[in-house]
Amino acid sequence: MSNFYDQYFRQRLTARASLYAAAEATASAYLDGKPRLRGKYKVTSAERDADFWSSQFLGELPSEAWRSGLMVLALARYFAQERVAVVDLLARIATDSPGVLCNAVRHAGLVLCQHSPRRTDLDQIAGVHPEVAELCKVLDVFELAHRERLTAVEHAMSALRALTPFDLLIHASLHVFEHMLPHSLAPSPRSDGAASADEVTWHAINDILLWKLATAPESTLKLHEADIGRSLGEHLAPLLSPSSEAQSVVAHEMRVAFGALLEAQIELNEFVSRSADAFSYDDGIRFVRNGTTLEIEELDPVARAAWLRDSRKLARLHEYWFYRALDEFAGSEIAMRTIGRPENHEANRLAYIRAMRTRLQLVDVYGVADTVTTDAGDPVDLFQALLSLELMSAFFLRDFIGEYVKHLQDSADWVTALEKLIVGGLGQTLENRLPLTWSDREAKISRITGWTVSPQTPQGSPRMAARILDFWTSDWISLAAQVRNSQAGLRPELFERPILKFGQCLVQLPWLVGMQNNSTAAINNLRRLGARRGEAREETQRIEARLGKALEARGFRVMLNWQPPTETHGTAGEVDLICARDGIAFVIEVKSTFVRKSQRDAWLHATTTLRRAGQQLQRKVAAVLEACVQGSELANCLGLELSGGAPPIHGWIVDTSIERDHERFSGFLKLSLEELLIALRDDRGLLGDPNGIFSDAEVKCASPGSRAADALSLYPSGFTSDRLIAVIETEAVWTQAEIDAATSSCRS
Repeated sequence: MSNFYDQYFRQRLTARASLYAAAEATASAYLDGKPRLRGKYKVTSAERDADFWSSQFLGELPSEAWRSGLMVLALARYFAQERVAVVDLLARIATDSPGVLCNAVRHAGLVLCQHSPRRTDLDQIAGVHPEVAELCKVLDVFELAHRERLTAVEHAMSALRALTPFDLLIHASLHVFEHMLPHSLAPSPRSDGAASADEVTWHAINDILLWKLATAPESTLKLHEADIGRSLGEHLAPLLSPSSEAQSVVAHEMRVAFGALLEAQIELNEFVSRSADAFSYDDGIRFVRNGTTLEIEELDPVARAAWLRDSRKLARLHEYWFYRALDEFAGSEIAMRTIGRPENHEANRLAYIRAMRTRLQLVDVYGVADTVTTDAGDPVDLFQALLSLELMSAFFLRDFIGEYVKHLQDSADWVTALEKLIVGGLGQTLENRLPLTWSDREAKISRITGWTVSPQTPQGSPRMAARILDFWTSDWISLAAQVRNSQAGLRPELFERPILKFGQCLVQLPWLVGMQNNSTAAINNLRRLGARRGEAREETQRIEARLGKALEARGFRVMLNWQPPTETHGTAGEVDLICARDGIAFVIEVKSTFVRKSQRDAWLHATTTLRRAGQQLQRKVAAVLEACVQGSELANCLGLELSGGAPPIHGWIVDTSIERDHERFSGFLKLSLEELLIALRDDRGLLGDPNGIFSDAEVKCASPGSRAADALSLYPSGFTSDRLIAVIETEAVWTQAEIDAATSSCRS
């Protein structure tokens, strides 16, 4: 059977593509997972690896061909697999282009996979290639550092192997109450965009809990009252009221052991994110070996700053949507009503506005409908689900965290403060105010049914309450099976689904639910964990339609989902959105994903989704241009006059995620959908916290209308397509930079 990639390469040469273009097209097919089928059978990734790296055309390529970005990505894919070896080819590439080989090794993430046989490939050619030899020494330094940190984590885990997952949750909660409160009472994003110490700790706790799920007996994941009582008696009671010195010593040793494990896990995670991931995916730096240590040398400060700048943008967008919600709330009927009990009105009003904020973002940016589905396929009212989580957060923040902080300020001793919190809850309302709470599912449904009151269900709906719980619930029995069996699938982070299900028992962590970013939780619950929901395709279509309406409001003629003629551009694919105004056409490729937390995730997004989007846009812009030049119905629908020749066409990749903002893929600018919507609405002033609501540690609920004067319009001389292009290309939404100079040249 002939080799697919050799055939593909020859076909491109026959079509008069250059040798380099044919090689890149073939590498792109490999990276995109082609061929998917061989006859009726699915082609595995291992079979594709074997076919591609045994292709004859690879031996015909000059060394210059390997210097393109696509060929480096293909080579990175080689280093990421383990079944195929082409050492002779590597030696040839290393002779002429050693930097290519080094970059491919970096992007393959080989720095954390030193057991891979591809590392042996490098050792084989290191003797005659000095740069490869130096790379191997750098990898050796990383390997030693990684192994030391893994060993430290494994050693720390050994002291806690006998603990159940619920035991571990008790110790995690105690650690948070002792070390993270009260300074985290009302967290706000760091001004420099970097992860806060709290976020770092949360991620480490999440990793520790996943380890425990992978190793714990299944019986420990079905909690009964007796199990809970035993755990509290062994791990919490000795702290509050020790009955024996031996019990106190054991409980204290367990807390110390948990602290040591958490510290080791944080050190490992920070090594991966700040060193290994930086080595692999940050092109703005390089690691230079100095004996047995590595030093970072900055190559491109602008590129290195991009990741942190995107994080700062996310923080500003969070504030932007709150101001949008504040305006909507001011115009609603509920703004004139008392929400809940009078003493809780302010907290409930803030929860209501926050739920409106997240709904606005989900609807306008992610195309989410008023009703979404649980994993079981049951419909859930979106706003009620969002409001329920916000009310949970408000409750825990007020009655748990706030009360604890008051006691801590009075006593200056965290154990005394915790004891007062617990006793106060029992004395006032017989509430469980332990560092973690639990209830059976039916009791929880009954408790939150009141939050589902609506005109249709004035007494609330137990059925909707049950579905809301399911929407925010992570089933730890299922999750444990997935982790133990290394099943494919996305694992929920603690904050994405913060209700933890142990059989019929539901566990919540007040310190988590009270302080987490519920907006990100909702987005990633739907767009990351729920990316394969039945309505996900409809959501993408709604994103396109809503963007189309925003453009129409600015005078654009818009066409959605145009299909190029099959006889001329049958392979171009459906065009998401085309619009035109002032004689300029825009071809927009829409991508909808989720909020990422690592440079690795952002790099993967860039080299897969965004890379393919650029290639798709290249074909689609060509199809639109040809259709317009031919005087087809398309040009008439867009209102384009063709007497002066072909119209200028701008292609944009518009993505719901912020990562890799304002980079170019196949020559086309990538920008966030939120930036484009803000540019079209001309309300960038909301990005600057005009009321100072977020300037203090605590987020306040300011009165609508008290806002300072909005920033000057982006379009002081009126809206035009030229001006919009200048606004986008100079990132004027995010800065106060002057854009007039750019306007005159944006047609070129």
